[in-house]
Amino acid sequence: MRNYLALLFVLFLPDTVLAVHECGTPHVQNHPVKNQVGHGCDNLKETDFFYGDPRADAPELAHRGKYQVGVRTVQLINPDQLNILNYSAEDPNPRYDRPLTVEVWYPATLTPGQLELTRYNDVLGHGTGNPERPLLPFEFGGRAARDAKPLDSDGPYPLIIVSHGYPGSRVLLTWLTENLASKGYVVVAIDHTESTHADAAGIASTMVHRPRDINFTLHSIASMNRLADSFLSKLVDVDRTAVIGYSMGSYGALSAAGVGISEAAVSHPGAVPGGHLGHLQAGNPEYVTLLDSRISALVALAPFAPTGFWDSEAIQNLTIPTLFIVGSEDQTTGYAAARWLFDNAVSSERYLLIYQGAIHEVGPNPAPPLAAGHFREYIHYQEPAWDNRRLNNINQHFVTAFLGVHLRGEQDLYAPYLDISPVSNESPRTDTAHPDYWRGFLNWTAIGMEFHRGRASATVDE
Repeated sequence: MRNYLALLFVLFLPDTVLAVHECGTPHVQNHPVKNQVGHGCDNLKETDFFYGDPRADAPELAHRGKYQVGVRTVQLINPDQLNILNYSAEDPNPRYDRPLTVEVWYPATLTPGQLELTRYNDVLGHGTGNPERPLLPFEFGGRAARDAKPLDSDGPYPLIIVSHGYPGSRVLLTWLTENLASKGYVVVAIDHTESTHADAAGIASTMVHRPRDINFTLHSIASMNRLADSFLSKLVDVDRTAVIGYSMGSYGALSAAGVGISEAAVSHPGAVPGGHLGHLQAGNPEYVTLLDSRISALVALAPFAPTGFWDSEAIQNLTIPTLFIVGSEDQTTGYAAARWLFDNAVSSERYLLIYQGAIHEVGPNPAPPLAAGHFREYIHYQEPAWDNRRLNNINQHFVTAFLGVHLRGEQDLYAPYLDISPVSNESPRTDTAHPDYWRGFLNWTAIGMEFHRGRASATVDE
């Protein structure tokens, strides 16, 4: 009977099936589907499942764009930066040359036989020397061609800078970075030194350096764009830059976008020593000099906004279009915090996507298989009540529409996807002609979400 069912599975399974494959974990060697036996990262196949691939119920804009995607790893050095982790009364201003590793995805042209397949490396854990969360390396595959030739004929492309959570990594959101590159963006994700899974250290480093890392990366990409011998030469439109931040990355994004922190945050007893957060305080002239006017849009996933860290006056300095994405049950950075940001950022054309029943993990890739045996690491990725693949697809849809309107200026094409009724459960399930139908969602699939919009200079959201 079992063999008969397996035969039926083979006969009637669609040709486009994706084998669920992720590296670093044992694979079933007797898979019933022809040519879909388990394998490791040395033998990736285009028919494998990769983070960001669309589920059958993925909304319209979740699907990849028309461009093939290349990826490269770049090493940056930001000289003479504050080494806050070495702060002491004897040395109140320690300095170091701060290294940053970034991953760059871009529209590419592939040579004959070259495939959009690559491997990414990360670790489970929370820095070195933590016996409760030891570092466990793993690999996973991606849909990008390593070191492929950039496609410059359609450029320059808008720039997107991605800032991960604490801890996190530059490959934590490959479901989004690859997807956006396929739609005609150059996407740069930062490994924030002393804040990654592998090297997470004191939180003071994250607080001091996030906005500086973002702005330095923007400056570095702009410099590479001007160099004739750079693979990014004339490829990037840095005047159209968006920043996407997840969790603590949203703190860096908001700071880089002009939202200075409060005096209470600077003077908090558990804050950065020596008053070194003062350079990010609202109203500080030094802070104003850090800002880069080329940042034109912002996406904040599970944003960081503890009570009193920002104040209602400073948040009004957020003037660029912003998309906030949050789970209604987020207790890490807090749903109420995201709602406060949305309600008070009255100078911004802004949107708020709420996942009912979701917690903080609305941003990362699905949990790697290795995490199944390490619950603390598993829950660092996995939503308890949502499938992360589903979240990834919905986020791809809304981020694509938001950036299409507010970074590309393609109103006619993308604005209708943002002009939807606030509560998905109250929208028609199948009547696509109804004005309250959630545009781009398949029948019966717009469930468990809210989408609110706030107009710039308005005090009441829709």
